[in-house]
Amino acid sequence: MTFFEHPQALCESRQVGEGTRVWAFAHVLPGAVIGRDCNICDGVFVENDVVVGDRVTVKGGVQLWDGVRLEDDVFVGPNATFTNDPFPRSRRYLEKYGATTVRSGASIGANATILPGLSIGRDAMVGAGSVVTRDVPDHAIVVGNPARVTGYHGARRGDPDATAEGPGASDGAADTVATVSLARAGALAAGEVGPDLPFQPRRFQVVGDSPSAQGSGAHAYRVTRQLLVCLSGSVRVLVDDGVRRREHTLDSPDQGLYLPALTWAAPYRQSAGAVLLVLASEPDDPGDRVEDYEQFTGLVTARA
Repeated sequence: MTFFEHPQALCESRQVGEGTRVWAFAHVLPGAVIGRDCNICDGVFVENDVVVGDRVTVKGGVQLWDGVRLEDDVFVGPNATFTNDPFPRSRRYLEKYGATTVRSGASIGANATILPGLSIGRDAMVGAGSVVTRDVPDHAIVVGNPARVTGYHGARRGDPDATAEGPGASDGAADTVATVSLARAGALAAGEVGPDLPFQPRRFQVVGDSPSAQGSGAHAYRVTRQLLVCLSGSVRVLVDDGVRRREHTLDSPDQGLYLPALTWAAPYRQSAGAVLLVLASEPDDPGDRVEDYEQFTGLVTARA
């Protein structure tokens, strides 16, 4: 045996990696797959159709039901609860359970509840006691019931005094993502292409209080550049160049946020009644949009 099994543990699976420790009163069914150097703590139950990666910690009182997938370096706090049936009934069983996936490096706090079939993004943090009802973006910090994005891991606050200088604004990294000052007279805010706007807009969107504005609409564009203006209320925006992350707060119609091409952006924490205007440099092209963060970082690496 290349892994440690406590005398009071019941580990029926032999698909357990080297260096893993299965502690007292844990029960691992024979079909489960557990990677290397994991820590399966007291009182954990692991069902058959479960895959656990390497260096995973599962604290006491957790049940990993059929369909749960924990990637490498995941932390699951005590008494966190996974579910796998969206409409459970006694003695009625699904033929196959949908996957609930916790991506690499993510952490789930104590007593959090994860609804079935969801994905917790890479390096994300689910706060203690949160109820997760929809996918969590990569690097996001979510809390509450239902869980909402309150920040992003590793992001620092943007410089509110940074300004873009018209069309010459850099197409570089998150440090060069800049705010654009627009003229304001009373309730009227206006800008001109050239002096104020860094590109000729060819498309616009108006985003109200929607799920995407709360953190589930993160994406980048291969070619399109954007300018974001909050017409009313406030919204936070995460920007990411594939190496660094920053948070910006938009709360005035005379301030815009310029996003070069290949910049990952995630509007979130939108106030009630907020309205976000998005100006884009190119017509709508689904092939230009990148919604997978790993694909985005690959494109950034290829460009370097």
